[in-house]
Amino acid sequence: MATDIKVKRGYDLRLKGETDRELVEAPMPKSFAVKPPDFHSVVPQLKYKKPGVRLEAGDELFVSKYSDKVRFVSPVSGVIKEIVRGERRRVMEIIIEPDGENAYKDFGKLEVSSADAETIKTKIFESGCGAFIKQRPYDIVANPDDEPRDIYISACDTAPLAADPEFVLQDQQEEFKTGIEALAKLTSGKLYLGVRKGTSSFLKDLKNVELIEVSGKHPAGNVGVQIHHTNPINKGERVWVVGPEDVAIIGRLFLTGKFDAKRTIAVAGSDAKERKYFRTIVGAEVTALVGKVDTKKTRIISGDVLTGTKLSAEGYLGYYDNTLTLIPEGDNFRLFGWLPFTYNNIPSMSRTSFSWLFPNKKYEVNTSLNGELRSLVVTGEMEKVMPMDIYPMQLIKACLAGDIDRMQNLGIYEVIPEDFALVDYINTSKVEAQEIIRMGLDIMITEVG
Repeated sequence: MATDIKVKRGYDLRLKGETDRELVEAPMPKSFAVKPPDFHSVVPQLKYKKPGVRLEAGDELFVSKYSDKVRFVSPVSGVIKEIVRGERRRVMEIIIEPDGENAYKDFGKLEVSSADAETIKTKIFESGCGAFIKQRPYDIVANPDDEPRDIYISACDTAPLAADPEFVLQDQQEEFKTGIEALAKLTSGKLYLGVRKGTSSFLKDLKNVELIEVSGKHPAGNVGVQIHHTNPINKGERVWVVGPEDVAIIGRLFLTGKFDAKRTIAVAGSDAKERKYFRTIVGAEVTALVGKVDTKKTRIISGDVLTGTKLSAEGYLGYYDNTLTLIPEGDNFRLFGWLPFTYNNIPSMSRTSFSWLFPNKKYEVNTSLNGELRSLVVTGEMEKVMPMDIYPMQLIKACLAGDIDRMQNLGIYEVIPEDFALVDYINTSKVEAQEIIRMGLDIMITEVG
């Protein structure tokens, strides 16, 4: 019997620029990039330190300094064009120029039903698919030496303009089922699958899963919310999280023996010219999907508007992202914008804007903060969008203070930055809650482990 979760505390940010339900093959990008900063807490040890090396899809690019079992591989065949470094020679991007052949390294097929857990885990991490598995707490790449208490997959994304996982998986059903079967063997606990309540897709008929039916406001689709309402994480426990299309990539590994990292990207937003689903490959250059964009007028976001990362006009998709959002830059200022009831064409939880009278209206938003950093005061607004039994303001303060004991008591193990995305959006203090939570998690990694 499915677990039913209905989220009442939250907020649905309704925006213009939804993606049409049309899937097309994207043109082959001129280059791809694997970006080590996408893998938080991973210190890369490069296999090749100079450009010019020829690769097959699945060939190793680097490993984690702390575990050589965690490998990160090339998504395409081609030549290493450039290794981009930042401050202190930190590796920011490994840029690969595809050869157009898309030759794959052969990892060998494997019959999942007859394989044991250790064989499956070894194959996943040796092939580079282990990078798709994240660990809670801390939201970092999973350690292959751990055995997770449970594994969670959310096939319900409630973020603004986000890709619909059910549509993305419609032609990858066999791969997804194989991935589910493989992952279910990696835990002695349960494999939970979150789906939208009332769905009639193939997801409801899968074996080896504990179904979670989700309804209500965003962030109902967040894995953290689903974990909190089914089996919360305690100190010392490990839970693994995998994205729905990443499950299909893992399934394809066992069916074909290849690291075939196809990625379906929903191009959305009011400034997007072609709002469609594009089939490409992980790490693709965004110009292949959206063409040339004037970034002085338009913000390109890899991900959704609440949690995504700003990209340059020649940027590359984030490793885990399946949404590309384009919205206007906030380079204009409203005259007397601080006056209540003056501007009502913006979505707001506050009743100082008449937008609350039109709950189904969709808005065109920009990147303006609509205010500056202010004192952090108790207003109760953060609690309205936090569907977990934690105190968001107190946890933010504990993270700012670096108070480890208080962070533990206030539930730091249960949250990651995306769980505070709405707090970022609605709080009148304009604090960067996601950055603060990430800082707190990093303190916990360093001090507690």
